[in-house]
Amino acid sequence: MKAAQPSGPNRWPNVLRALHHRNFRLYFIGHAVSTLGTWVQTVALSWLVYRLTDSAALLGITTCATLLPQLFVGPIAGAWIDRHDKRRLLMFIESLLAVQALGLALLTWLELITPTLIVVLAATLGVLNAVDTPLRQSLLSRLVDDRDDLPNALALNAMLFTCSRFVGPPLAGLLLALTGEALCFALNALSYAGLIFGLLAIRLAPGEKASGSMRNMFREGLDYTLRSPSLRALIIGVLMVNLTASTYAVLLPVFARDIFAGDARTLGWLWGAAGLGSLLSTVLLAGRQSAAKLRGLILFSAIASAIGLLLFASSRSLPLSLLAMMILGFGVTINNVGTNILLQSQAPEALRGRVISIYTSTRFGFDAIGGLLAGLLAAHIGGPWAMHIAAALLSVYCLWQLLLLRRKRPEHPIEETAQ
Repeated sequence: MKAAQPSGPNRWPNVLRALHHRNFRLYFIGHAVSTLGTWVQTVALSWLVYRLTDSAALLGITTCATLLPQLFVGPIAGAWIDRHDKRRLLMFIESLLAVQALGLALLTWLELITPTLIVVLAATLGVLNAVDTPLRQSLLSRLVDDRDDLPNALALNAMLFTCSRFVGPPLAGLLLALTGEALCFALNALSYAGLIFGLLAIRLAPGEKASGSMRNMFREGLDYTLRSPSLRALIIGVLMVNLTASTYAVLLPVFARDIFAGDARTLGWLWGAAGLGSLLSTVLLAGRQSAAKLRGLILFSAIASAIGLLLFASSRSLPLSLLAMMILGFGVTINNVGTNILLQSQAPEALRGRVISIYTSTRFGFDAIGGLLAGLLAAHIGGPWAMHIAAALLSVYCLWQLLLLRRKRPEHPIEETAQ
């Protein structure tokens, strides 16, 4: 008798096992197209700002306008998300994001774009992303039938983001050199159709919805997250890494043009190097990681981020700076994605939107604050010194965590230590 052929998840390598779930596979393909367009727009927008204004401060302001709404809108959005059908709501938000990108493309093509309009459109994007990001993250748990595959699905979702981060910036640099920013924005608008079509093809049973007043729902999610010492420590770690290490994103155009005397292609290579580091980190996370190992890896990632910042701030060699960007991309992604995996693995379905919205609001909100401060500092003391200050702050945090870990290790298992 012929042996039965393996079916289901056995047909997929362990690192890709979540893709055997049909719904997740459809989402994954659509999101791949959309994320690539997002990175093309991100690089093109930063180059447009610096080309029009020569202002490092405005780079920080634009980044802040894009990310800061996460800090204020995100937690409220989490309570709203838990009350609605997540798939339908996500299709609506993706449509609005496509309209925003199309408007940016038309204004740039018609040469009507101004710094003020850029900030307004960036803020619009920020408000939409404040709903879109926790919405997508909280929907992922419903796209896999086996909860044991959820960490792998989250890691693959991050891997998709980092692959696009590796491919998108060099592609944007090439498009900017050949055409201009308007085409990059138009391609991003078109890319949202990929995820919308994927969501239309997904088949989901009605999910559990939360009930109650928005105020009580928000407080319930906040209490659940902050009353646990381990979850609270994870959120503090995300705050510190994104306040400091993520500032490189704002300053890259300054380094590309002023430090390395390059153009948009140089900017694309720097972004791409960070993307490669992020890709390597998500490949690592896609394998099975115990909670204890993952918490230790998150602390290591903060240390790696501080080293990458110091190296990049001190380097005047492009190859060495590309290596530093790889280290930074690796460290920041391990910290953010690893924290997301631990939080989602513990949060119940009815609270997931709120818990993830607190995580995303911390991640992107303090990324915005750090970017704004870095841009303002760079305008007065230069990009390298601004990055040195960020590296020093993160190094102090890492030292504090190492001392805390050493003090608690004899008394508590690693799961209960601050990361």
